Amino acid sequence: LLPEVPFNQQAFLAGIKSDVEQYGYSVVIASEGLKDANGKLYAASDEVDSFGHSQLGGLAPKIAGLIQNELGYKYHWSVSDYLQRSARHLASKTDLEQAVALGREAVKLALDDKTGIMPVLLRTNDQPYQWSIGEGDLKDIANAEKTLPENFISEDGFRITQAGVDYLKPLTIGESYPKFKDGVPIYEQLDLHLAEV
Repeated sequence: LLPEVPFNQQAFLAGIKSDVEQYGYSVVIASEGLKDANGKLYAASDEVDSFGHSQLGGLAPKIAGLIQNELGYKYHWSVSDYLQRSARHLASKTDLEQAVALGREAVKLALDDKTGIMPVLLRTNDQPYQWSIGEGDLKDIANAEKTLPENFISEDGFRITQAGVDYLKPLTIGESYPKFKDGVPIYEQLDLHLAEV
């Protein structure tokens, strides 16, 4: 369920029912930014963040409850927020290379006393996938949303297109497992020192 596509409850439930009849189950991945036809957050909270945006949260149980109430299906829901942040062993090689490069560039910018900018990834080629690091003005980036391009969204609004898959696939390429000892990942112990200013 994408925030770029207004949530259509009837179409969604029909899709779930069709999946269950065809496959015996259905998997739903939902963005907390999901909105209804009026542009209101489907699972809005009264709280706001420091930018004045509605605080997101609570979508998974709301969608699960809808499925239970309307279709009577058993369900399990989970929120991947902390899991995705703590699963370094599942990160792609591409993702790790880009994260390290961005971190290095951020340190260089800070040491060069550059402010009001941040390092950004620039896709320079699709086939073969190539990228570089550039600089972006924080005034153009902070408090701005970048949405999924329309050509990445299927006609029914519930899936991504082949164009979306083609764009995302290079970001998932390669494995880079950490070293393990006794079943536990070994993380580098950094000898950190404060920079002099």
